[in-house]
Amino acid sequence: MAGTATFNVSSPTPIFKTSSSLNLPSKPFLLPMRFSPKPHSFPRILTTFSTYPLRLTHSSRRILRVYAFSSNDIKVGTNLEVDGAPWKVIEFLHVKPGKGAAFVRTKIRNYITGNTVDKTFRAGSTIEEADVFKEQKQYTYKDGSQFVFMDLTTFEEFRLSETEVGDKAKWLKEGMDCYLLFWDGKVIDFELPITVKLTVADVDPGLKGDTASGGSKPATLDTGAVVNVPLFVNIGEEILVDTRTGTYMSRA
Repeated sequence: MAGTATFNVSSPTPIFKTSSSLNLPSKPFLLPMRFSPKPHSFPRILTTFSTYPLRLTHSSRRILRVYAFSSNDIKVGTNLEVDGAPWKVIEFLHVKPGKGAAFVRTKIRNYITGNTVDKTFRAGSTIEEADVFKEQKQYTYKDGSQFVFMDLTTFEEFRLSETEVGDKAKWLKEGMDCYLLFWDGKVIDFELPITVKLTVADVDPGLKGDTASGGSKPATLDTGAVVNVPLFVNIGEEILVDTRTGTYMSRA
């Protein structure tokens, strides 16, 4: 027997209430921050960042260039940029005459040409500083007439000619750590270690009883350099030499 079923469908209960049905505050509110450093904590934060300095290379250093300083700050070793070239101060003298303005008399050497000239600067005048900086590299080998240095981190090679190396070549030994000097993205010079350990390749035989006599004799080292050594030094011995003066220091 067929019948008729009647269903009473009502509106579903909403899961989410509309904004009109919520009791929201009339004014916006701010959530409190969990980190709010006190003023005295900032030095500690800055110290933390300074613990991890950035490694500056000869390319990134250019943005940190110091452009000028006073002639009163000149001293031996100061790098100046004069007429678009880098110069190093070899000698200086601050002069205060009885009459007239004070000045600074200097002797400067051109990093690129090697020329040395005398130049005078008015006391207190502004001078442009040459952005010369150095990075440690290792002398690896000689390729024909070029001396090859390598960055042991990036394995990048830098080459200097015999003219650029000059008389310093007699102290260079493979595997020796040196400092290359950069300016405007180019290598302009390099610095040797102050003390180097070299081997005596040729020398007259030592004589007994000459240890404290104070005598000396010429010795040829494995790099070709010739230095005066005590009479007791023999072939095959390693000695320490001061590269600034080219003098014997002691046995290694």
